[in-house]
Amino acid sequence: MKALVQRVKRAAVRVDGEVVGEIGRGALVFLGVERGDGPELADWHARKLASLRLFPGGDAEWELSLAEAGAAVLAVSQFTLAARTRKGRRPSFDLAAPPADAFPLYERFVETLRALGLEVAEGRFGAMMDVELVNDGPATFLLDGPDVPRR
Repeated sequence: MKALVQRVKRAAVRVDGEVVGEIGRGALVFLGVERGDGPELADWHARKLASLRLFPGGDAEWELSLAEAGAAVLAVSQFTLAARTRKGRRPSFDLAAPPADAFPLYERFVETLRALGLEVAEGRFGAMMDVELVNDGPATFLLDGPDVPRR
């Protein structure tokens, strides 16, 4: 599982021109679920994101977590984060979990964030989405899990 986190001033997701999720200040999170991922990894990513100091506070640039900053999360499923690109010119998605396996873990990630007290908006799983954001910083982070070996 990989989570690409972007600190944003605002972000929105549209499907067929309709806004399905939007936030003001917070974090836009693209979540890629890989084969073999389980619920414990979804929980780890949610807890890590919730506790990560992404926002300025006092005299420190990286002092406040999402909750401490009063910030929200916009969660967007993105299987392309599981792509392998080292060989050839076409990305390989053989590491991506099939939708039937990925969707429950995406839902678990979102529900764990909500259980931790965060406001969470969502994209639409499996849909073609237009994602708009104003990156704050820019500040972008890749959470690739606890002690993940390099492939």
